[in-house]
Amino acid sequence: MSDAKLQSVLSSLSQFARKLNCLASSPAPDASCVKLNTNENPFALPPLVRASAVAALERQYLYPEDDNIGLREAAGHAYGLARDQVIAGNGSSELLGLIYRAFLTPGDAVAMMSPGFSFNRKLAVLQGAQFLEIGWGEAHSLPLEQLLFGPAKDAKFILLANPNNPTGTFVPIAEIERLLAQSDRLIVLDEAYVDFAPDDALRLINRYSNLLLLRTFSKSYAVAGIRIGLGFGHPEVIGRLRNIQNVFNMNVIGHAVGISILAHRSAYDENHKHVKHERQRVSVALSQLGFSVTPSHANFLLARVPAGRDGIWWQASLEQKKILVAVFPDRGLEYCIRVSIGTKAQMDAFLAAVSDILGAERSGKSALKPH
Repeated sequence: MSDAKLQSVLSSLSQFARKLNCLASSPAPDASCVKLNTNENPFALPPLVRASAVAALERQYLYPEDDNIGLREAAGHAYGLARDQVIAGNGSSELLGLIYRAFLTPGDAVAMMSPGFSFNRKLAVLQGAQFLEIGWGEAHSLPLEQLLFGPAKDAKFILLANPNNPTGTFVPIAEIERLLAQSDRLIVLDEAYVDFAPDDALRLINRYSNLLLLRTFSKSYAVAGIRIGLGFGHPEVIGRLRNIQNVFNMNVIGHAVGISILAHRSAYDENHKHVKHERQRVSVALSQLGFSVTPSHANFLLARVPAGRDGIWWQASLEQKKILVAVFPDRGLEYCIRVSIGTKAQMDAFLAAVSDILGAERSGKSALKPH
């Protein structure tokens, strides 16, 4: 395609799509790396859940069930809700996209507690919306005054995650209920990591019609690659979102695995106990090595690195040792790394790599230059 033709094609993009740079492909991580950068749960499926996936392959020639009825019914039964209070998605990220499309027009504002899930910025750009980032209050509390009467007062909806990503902090449900009670706007509560937390907000669904609660099976049920997300809310809101959802948005394996997980959630109890135990063990170990670790209620830890280096330097140093961790450009997080909680062997490898790097630093043998 000539440059002139390319420019003609690009000029036909919507003004909002033009704001996004073309994505560049990045190589897949080396299979030998310890992958602790995307908060996956590395454990195998329980046998009954795995069997449901294999059985679903026998129906690969059929379209999946329309409107995800079976999965929605199973979720309603598992969580004590009606089917019409449930929407199912190709991961909770699809459901987030539906919310932006349903509630925002160009020029509208949306507010997110920050730092938060960065994908929301892209969704706002695509809708031509103003994206407001509201800082957490003291000790990671909800700043109710700002949300109700400050910069976020005209936002069409407010996004908050509990536990929060990337900090892992948890807001008591009573604080969230106060926000719901005092606001007449939609509150989108992302509970992606709630199975590692002390409480959840599901009981508020029938009390507040302005609550839309999101869940994913990627973190606590080890199916990030299968893509299963759920949303819970008032039937009128859920129905409007389902109405704009893509036809056959989920596949037959996602349906079968989701239904099986909902029927066998207790099979994951030991998995969740392991994550919490390793989270505490690694937190203590990092603290002893000079890191400042934010108390976490998720399946990851946010740790401020020892003085003298920044998060990017630590990420690169760990990658040289085949350990992958995440870093963030947000103000205040430049000197932090986020570490997913994996198997004991993975966490031992991570801690050994950290110790090696610190030892090389003390002896002046570091291979990387400071930023």
